[in-house]
Amino acid sequence: MDEAAGALFADSVRPHAASWDLAGEIPAGIVRDLARAGLLVCDLPARYGGDASSPLALGRLCAELGGVCTSLRSLVTVQGMVAASVLRWGTEEQRSRWLPALAGGDLLAGFAATEDGAGTELSSVVTTVRREGTALVLDGQKRWVTFGGLADVLLVLARLDGHLATVLVETDRPGVATEPVSGLLGLRAAHVSHVRFDSVRVPRENQLAPAGFGLSHVTATALDHGRYTVAWGCVAMAAACVDHVSEHTAARRQGTVLLRDHQVVRARLGRAVVATAAARELCVRAAASRQHGGPEALMDTVIAKYAAAGAAATVSQDALQLMGAAGCTADSPVERFFRDARITQLIEGAEQVAEVRIGDHALRERAGRTAGDRVTADGPVR
Repeated sequence: MDEAAGALFADSVRPHAASWDLAGEIPAGIVRDLARAGLLVCDLPARYGGDASSPLALGRLCAELGGVCTSLRSLVTVQGMVAASVLRWGTEEQRSRWLPALAGGDLLAGFAATEDGAGTELSSVVTTVRREGTALVLDGQKRWVTFGGLADVLLVLARLDGHLATVLVETDRPGVATEPVSGLLGLRAAHVSHVRFDSVRVPRENQLAPAGFGLSHVTATALDHGRYTVAWGCVAMAAACVDHVSEHTAARRQGTVLLRDHQVVRARLGRAVVATAAARELCVRAAASRQHGGPEALMDTVIAKYAAAGAAATVSQDALQLMGAAGCTADSPVERFFRDARITQLIEGAEQVAEVRIGDHALRERAGRTAGDRVTADGPVR
């Protein structure tokens, strides 16, 4: 992928981001525009329509888009989540069928996992899928599906013979009904919808991976990809807020004094710069881990997403505080990023869940080091 293409595309849609947020939708044609620019699922192998972009290139693309419109970055995120799952766990026939269509923008994907009683704990899903002859039949309801109102195909987590499984379901099949969700705090242009499945029949070959792999393998792959791209988008939101508030405080006067001349203002700006830079470095570290394919890649991604979402939330809040009423208008990127940033602390694993995972990982590492210690006459050896 030509990384300049991401910046050019972001600049081209920047004037529309506020109106998309107010209207509560991104135009459907954007999917094709992203595909034509080679930006939709750029990390796929070339034989499936991508250009095998590196994790770092993918992250920088999501930063370019996320610094303009979080909903637009979410489109690339969810398309990539489904594509990554098909690439890793699909058969060659499934890859050849689905991946070129996802890369070319012929199909927009959604990921349908969450339910009323299954958010953080996805093992509690009650949506069912059963076998009937050569078909699979789905019944249930999914909540908060990003781009569920626009998607052509959904990757659905459901229960098959008591085991969790994933099935690709085209949304134009009889029995699929979508209910748009309006008035969300953030991601207002991301076509978030609830989706119901009433005896929806799909071919058996639409099942992705064996039953029992649906959560631990397929969904885990999707969520890992999602966390990574969300993290980069959050860094860009924080950076954009730093830019906007720096411009405002440099020019804004209170009486005869510029805001920038107050120490408390400069201190807040300093904290924002450091938080943004730290989050960016953690994203770069996650990119390197993913490139090398080492066992630390999963946890480095969790850490990067946790830090970046926290930075976006804190920096946008501080920017809003420093800008006052000027930051609260409907056309203010800071106001929009403030709302979007809070959502990013919930999706792909809430911040509290991430904290526990990171803490557990630290304890396991410590236990492993302790178990590996041995004592010699010269002292402990690791």
